[in-house]
Amino acid sequence: MRVMVMVKATTDSEKGIMPSTEMFEAMGKFNEELAKAGIMLSGDGLKPSKLGKRVAFDGASRRVIDGPFAETNELVAGFWIWEVKDMAEAVEWVKRCPNPMPGPSEIEIRPFYEMEDFVEIASSEGQASHQRAGEMISKRGQG
Repeated sequence: MRVMVMVKATTDSEKGIMPSTEMFEAMGKFNEELAKAGIMLSGDGLKPSKLGKRVAFDGASRRVIDGPFAETNELVAGFWIWEVKDMAEAVEWVKRCPNPMPGPSEIEIRPFYEMEDFVEIASSEGQASHQRAGEMISKRGQG
């Protein structure tokens, strides 16, 4: 099962405060453990929301909203994409993670939808287009 593991933003991360040398090294070691175990597929930190944008949709209209965004506890400061046996394995790995922030913080784990979740609603052409997109992305990652 694939999961997205999200490091929730804090006041410090939204201010752009960089991690300490010790935290940076500890997180690097944790990422190495994840990679050696074959768990980590991808992961990165995100810059503060003041550098981001949102696009709001309402029917055919689009509205661009400049950051920063108000609810810090609802923002993501970083993420991993993991391949795990089940949610219990993901939780055990997160428990081993160094605290990603100087103070209190949270990490959220969410499973991805997989194509089999859509069998009742997906036409064969819809499934095929998603398959082709996935293949194009995989090829790009190999080059």
